[in-house]
Amino acid sequence: MAVKDSLLRHLAPFGKPWAVAGETAILPLLAVAIGIWVNPLDPLWINAGFPWVWFAPVILAMRYGPFPGLGGAAVLLLAWLAFNASGWVVGEFPKLNYLGGLILVMLAGEFSSVWLARARRAEGVQAYLDQRLEYLTHQHYLLRLSHDRLEQDLIGRPMAMRDALASLQSLIREQGAAAASPLPGAQGLLRLLAQYCQLEIATIHAASDGEITAEPVATIGQGQNNGQLDADDPLLREAIEAGTLSHLAAALAAGSSPSTYAIAVPMITFDEQLIGVLAVERVPFFALGEEMLQTLNLLVSYYVDGLDERKLAAEIQSEFPACPDDFAAELQRLWRVRQGSLSSSIITVLEFLPRPELDYLALQIGRQRRALDVSWLIDSPQRKVLVTLMPLAGAAAAEGYIARIEEWVRQKSGCTLSEAGVFPHLLPIDETAPLPLLEQLFEICNVPAEARSRRADA
Repeated sequence: MAVKDSLLRHLAPFGKPWAVAGETAILPLLAVAIGIWVNPLDPLWINAGFPWVWFAPVILAMRYGPFPGLGGAAVLLLAWLAFNASGWVVGEFPKLNYLGGLILVMLAGEFSSVWLARARRAEGVQAYLDQRLEYLTHQHYLLRLSHDRLEQDLIGRPMAMRDALASLQSLIREQGAAAASPLPGAQGLLRLLAQYCQLEIATIHAASDGEITAEPVATIGQGQNNGQLDADDPLLREAIEAGTLSHLAAALAAGSSPSTYAIAVPMITFDEQLIGVLAVERVPFFALGEEMLQTLNLLVSYYVDGLDERKLAAEIQSEFPACPDDFAAELQRLWRVRQGSLSSSIITVLEFLPRPELDYLALQIGRQRRALDVSWLIDSPQRKVLVTLMPLAGAAAAEGYIARIEEWVRQKSGCTLSEAGVFPHLLPIDETAPLPLLEQLFEICNVPAEARSRRADA
């Protein structure tokens, strides 16, 4: 294989113009020299049965095209003139011999030009494909690294955000009645935060009348001073004074003093009361990102707001007494979540026309809500309105929910939602506060004032 590659490399055409010119001159002279050695009486093979010397111009034409071939023919012409002038070769100029040689050279040159063009085109395509293959290989490598990183993140964070909120709801319901603890379920909250936000060492401390207890009510990992809170820590003081989450990277960038803690999160209720603080001493470097901080703030706020749902719902129920406790409280919590972490939620509204057969349909659709969804069936003589609050869901999730309801209605009655007298509406929870948002909902669905103050049997 090595000998073959070496031979092909030596037989390959030259790529430089001076090398082509040199071969154009040397190869015909070499053919003439061979003719002098083999057939000295007729070195140009003019009178022979076959003009062997013309192999040189033909080879040049095959290798480089018609013009080097014509150059080789010109060398043979000069050789004949030299032989004729010296008397070595006598007689008239062999016109037919040279005419046939020129035609053969031109045909070989044309054939060579066509195939050289095809070869260059194929080489260009091959070079492009090689570049594309190299690019795709590089992209595939980056995609594989990204996939491995995502896989590691999923191993570290096996739950979805909705699962985390569902766990928080269960935790608050199960331990919310424990009056002995100022922060019921704090240990469960800390385990959830460690699992979802990858906290390694953290403590939760209760607060009363603005005073934070040094003893932790929940711990994870082995911290400094057995979890005793350093009340003079600059990061902790900054978080409490600002009333928002503070982390070490932002504090150092702002010129603050070094801190014992990496993250400090004050637990502040909707009426601006400090009831506790989360102090995180250690967290993996790669986990300390904007997304993790928003998630941590969201879960802590959701937990704090869920400790007293009745007070949370009082603002809405003072204006709309018919609003259920869980719906009003959840709407307030999601509004605070939206303000704190920019995680959006959405309200899906199904408006039913006043038809007797749709009364039971509204109840059936209300039972098909998802685990975290909260519904409110507004019943009025004019129409029924089923309002479903979908936490941490966007327009795509709401449209999927409506499509699932429509498919269910089609299987039951063979008609679409509009044909059945059901009309959907979507209201995102973004920039509009809960009370104006409900006012907007009532206006869209034409809900009378008396239906807003009378509870429905939902």
